[in-house]
Amino acid sequence: MCGFSFTVFLSAFQLLPTAPYHIIDLGGTTFASGLFLGFLTYSSAFSAPLTGAFVDRAGQRRVLIVTSVALAVFSIAYAVITDYRLMLALVLVHGVFWSGLLSASAAYMTGLLPESRRAEGIGYWGLSTLSAIAVAPTVGFWIYRSGGWLWLCIGATALNVGMAAIAASLPEHRTQPAANQTRRRRLIELRVLLVSITLGLYSFGYGGITSFTAMYADVNEVTPKSLYLTALAMVMLLTRPPLARLGDRYGYRRVFVPCLVLISCGLACLAVGGTRFWMLLSAVIFGVGFGSAYPSYIGYVMRGVTPDRRGAAFGAILAAFDSGIGTGSTSMGWIIQHYGFRAAFGFAAALSAFALPYFLLVDRFVVNPTRKLPASTGDRST
Repeated sequence: MCGFSFTVFLSAFQLLPTAPYHIIDLGGTTFASGLFLGFLTYSSAFSAPLTGAFVDRAGQRRVLIVTSVALAVFSIAYAVITDYRLMLALVLVHGVFWSGLLSASAAYMTGLLPESRRAEGIGYWGLSTLSAIAVAPTVGFWIYRSGGWLWLCIGATALNVGMAAIAASLPEHRTQPAANQTRRRRLIELRVLLVSITLGLYSFGYGGITSFTAMYADVNEVTPKSLYLTALAMVMLLTRPPLARLGDRYGYRRVFVPCLVLISCGLACLAVGGTRFWMLLSAVIFGVGFGSAYPSYIGYVMRGVTPDRRGAAFGAILAAFDSGIGTGSTSMGWIIQHYGFRAAFGFAAALSAFALPYFLLVDRFVVNPTRKLPASTGDRST
């Protein structure tokens, strides 16, 4: 699974930071360049509840294989498309398969982990993703500069085929419906979706970081242009494992709340300035908060989810998370075009600041009934 996830994000994060440059080369505006990631994540977000529920029915391994093959087809299509509008239309379909892949892989991995060490396990698994993100943008820009968009897409296609081969080697995990849910199979995990809006509020800024920090570096003559994304990935690689372990030991909520504060502060640093100093300071602060928030959140929210509903639960999580990324990418592209980078990241910081009070309210009034369930190790704060 670590090998699968590394390959997934090695392919994706070569494509995502370079796609805005290719769209501009095809005649698109800065706003249009932000729509690529925006459309991908919106499509992923809106389809995630459906694809997540489908994962529970069709089987996680089967979905991983099919979606990997589909992504290879999309990479080939991007290589030959010469109209950026057609490229933006295709990425909407791409997002549906992307949501299925992410929901299936997260549900599969959760099934491998002991409940008392779930956040730690998710944290270690996330290292494969972060390792890919640390090197993929640099590799992607190098291929794009040296060989062009065509060779970048060919490389992504090869990685997607490798993903399918890895997925085919995994054993299938099948779960039986819980006794009280055999007849009642909800399409959406509404409770999970409501609390996951917290992720949407802070992932708005992450959408802008993924799409525009390279351009922000260009404007401020910071080299290399992938500096922020590489530094961000390195910080998360170093801090996620020890901090994720704290969630299992002392309580997921106790770790998640400070992470929300750090995320907002990290975005605020980018609003202050785009020099090398402010970009690296932001990468450190944002990286500690963003990298540690997700494992703790998964441990927190999955306590009340039965094994046969993990796909639907991760679909709800992905819907909220990708809605934030998509909105951030598209909205910040427009803000940058009209008001500049500092205003865009300032808005993202302000929006992420609302994540903490929202989470505390939902935790108190929506998640509170689940605290009557038997607590696992690490649930002391709840």
